[in-house]
Amino acid sequence: MSEPIRNKKTESMSAPTPQNTPANAAPISSRAQQPGVSSIKEEDIDRMAAASIFAQNPQLVSMIQGKLGSLVGRTSGYIESLPVSVRRRVSGLKGVQKDHSKLEAQFQEEVLQLEKKFFALFTPLYEKRAKIVNGAVEPTEAEVELGEKKEEDDEEEDEDDEPIEKNEDAGEDVKGIPEFWLSAMKNQVSLAEMITDRDEEALKSLTDIRMEYLDRPGFRLIFEFGENEFFTNKLITKTYFYQEENGYGGDFIYDHAEGDKIEWKAGKDLTVKVESKKQRNKNTKQTRVVKKTVPTESFFNFFAPPKPPADDEETSSDIEERLELDYQLGEDIKEKLIPRAIDWFTGEALQFESMGEDFDEGDFEDEDDEEDDDLSDDRDDDEESDDDVSAAPKTAQSRR
Repeated sequence: MSEPIRNKKTESMSAPTPQNTPANAAPISSRAQQPGVSSIKEEDIDRMAAASIFAQNPQLVSMIQGKLGSLVGRTSGYIESLPVSVRRRVSGLKGVQKDHSKLEAQFQEEVLQLEKKFFALFTPLYEKRAKIVNGAVEPTEAEVELGEKKEEDDEEEDEDDEPIEKNEDAGEDVKGIPEFWLSAMKNQVSLAEMITDRDEEALKSLTDIRMEYLDRPGFRLIFEFGENEFFTNKLITKTYFYQEENGYGGDFIYDHAEGDKIEWKAGKDLTVKVESKKQRNKNTKQTRVVKKTVPTESFFNFFAPPKPPADDEETSSDIEERLELDYQLGEDIKEKLIPRAIDWFTGEALQFESMGEDFDEGDFEDEDDEEDDDLSDDRDDDEESDDDVSAAPKTAQSRR
């Protein structure tokens, strides 16, 4: 019997190299389940698997973040590989860019000076607004006529809507515009989220909100209050400071904020609440009520801003979010609420605010995907009508 012919080429083939063979199987989540939707895309599965791996290996995440952090700003070696003449031109472009950066810084400084110039022109208007709101003066006939002209134009556009019955009471005993600033703040979404029911009574005594620029880059928000049962402060301020050096592009970089201490009257601190807890003595079996003061949500926490970490402290995502939110609130008051307080009081500013919002990508989906879903549904209906065997319930695919 003849021996089979051997394939010398096959016998000489080596095993897969370590470069293309994993040393260990990829970790798989013990909670992993088979997808319930057949149309999940391959890249979605990859993201799910990666998320599962990172969730089980926080040390791996920390190691990767540390590695990436050490690579930031490091050269890839490409520039060093260029000829001397080309590297010289690259250095020249860096010099040109530095001249550009100087002009950018000058531009930002001149913009700030222009803002201050026009702010000085706005200030008399803000002062008159405060007098009208607080009943110190009445608006002129020309001012009333100018304001009503816009309202008449709006009424002509909305003539199809049902007319709103107006209060014909002369209101001779009403001084100024009650709760003007509270109403304006409650219409400004970012501020409304901070105002609690307990805060409203204190904010009813708010008589003015204004701002001023600092001698250095930064600004101060000034809240003026009348007599109230909660605190003795007439003015409560919050100051936003920028760093001395400009950032990339010449922009001012936010550094930190400082708020005034509120002088609360006894038992009227809105930033804390008292919790009562019963305790029983193990020996005597007697009970007592222990009261504990704990922090609580309040708009007045705005005047106790979060502090940025020291240079040697690690910055957490939580403190970064709080600092960003605190700064954004200050900017909203400075750029939106103060300049157009009457529009926030009437609610007219809301329509302009919504016009500037970005569309949520979740509200849209690709037409091709929708057609595929429809075809898939048709096929499922056909299968269900042809087969007598009942199928397991399917997971509904959420719209993305």
